[in-house]
Amino acid sequence: MSILVVSVSHKTTAVDVLAGVAMDAPTAAKLADAMLTSEHVDEAVVLSTCNRTELYADVSRFHGGVQDVTTTLSDFTGLGVAQLQEMCSVHFDEGAVAHTFAVASGLESMVVGESQILGQVKTALSNAQAQGSVGTLLNSLFQQAIRVGKRVQTETTIGSAGRSLVSAAYELLTRQCGPLDGRRVLVVGAGAMAGLAARTASAAGAEVICANRTFERAQLLADSIGATAVPFDQLDAALADADIVVTCTGAKDILIGAARLRGTAVRGIVDLALPADVFDDVTDLGITLINLDRLVSDQIDPASAAEVEAAREVVRGEVQDFLGLRRAAQVAPTVVALRTMASDVVAAEMSRLDARLPHLDASERDEVYRTVRRVVDKLLHQPTVRVQELATDPESVDYAAALRELFALDPHAVAAVMSPEVQR
Repeated sequence: MSILVVSVSHKTTAVDVLAGVAMDAPTAAKLADAMLTSEHVDEAVVLSTCNRTELYADVSRFHGGVQDVTTTLSDFTGLGVAQLQEMCSVHFDEGAVAHTFAVASGLESMVVGESQILGQVKTALSNAQAQGSVGTLLNSLFQQAIRVGKRVQTETTIGSAGRSLVSAAYELLTRQCGPLDGRRVLVVGAGAMAGLAARTASAAGAEVICANRTFERAQLLADSIGATAVPFDQLDAALADADIVVTCTGAKDILIGAARLRGTAVRGIVDLALPADVFDDVTDLGITLINLDRLVSDQIDPASAAEVEAAREVVRGEVQDFLGLRRAAQVAPTVVALRTMASDVVAAEMSRLDARLPHLDASERDEVYRTVRRVVDKLLHQPTVRVQELATDPESVDYAAALRELFALDPHAVAAVMSPEVQR
């Protein structure tokens, strides 16, 4: 089986188009289940953020897998297959592993090195585990991707710089509107992004007001930073009193436009929602709007080439480690089948010995068995150890195939070792 990733991201299409494939957790779960109906897909994980929507699959065939995964995404988004193919990037096997690790490390994000993606990767895996759409291959891929992301955060400067979409958006905003200190900042939403936005503004000295459709969540966020919460039906009054608005609701409808802000004191808006929460016409009122489109076009504080290369070096090493372990695991069924065959030969020879020497007492028979078993184990030890060692080398000959050929191992016996029934 092989790993396939079909990705739609800010690198492959415009942000407004990306909004058409963004989805919430329940929809992502349904999409993963739908992917599993394909005869070519055995496992599925869906990762959907404001940067990307990506479909991860364990597939038996490349072309069939790509076609089925893309068709399923088309069914869920209403976009044509041909249109999706133009806006997708496709990664397969080694390339898919490298892409997954780079995503978890923040190297593929709008703000290179941002750390929020790591939490989103964890959530995608947890959701897939809960619904049962992930198995051994994708589970090991995502678990190692999370470890790689943590390494990049702790061992490289790109990961330790505290980059995020929120910090980048505030940087752009304050360049035009001045510092947040002393400003009234209204944060609309109560998810992870809104929480970071509220905490960052509070730490900068702003007076923060939190609003959310579920008032209890707004109150929890406000209480955690010493801010004020307002009911959602009082949003217009809160807008009238705000200097800065930060919105990241993830709602399907646009909440705020020029008509709603006319006559207010709002001077700047940060909109990190996908789909967008704010109409572009607010700029007609002289309001500075920082949204995802602006973050893509006006990237600030870009990571240096040296920082990116250091992070990518960590990723490259981890990719080779993952692939080496995977190749070694693929050798295991051959080794097990070989040792099983040897055990069968020993058992057959002991049966012949019993027929020829029926009066051999139990202790003598046991000694003969142990002697034969030791000889067989010693003969097989070096070849099986070496084939596992050599399997980790991507340039190595397929020694597992050589063992299967030299010892005339039954292909069905090797396949049986890999089956879930045998593993259980």
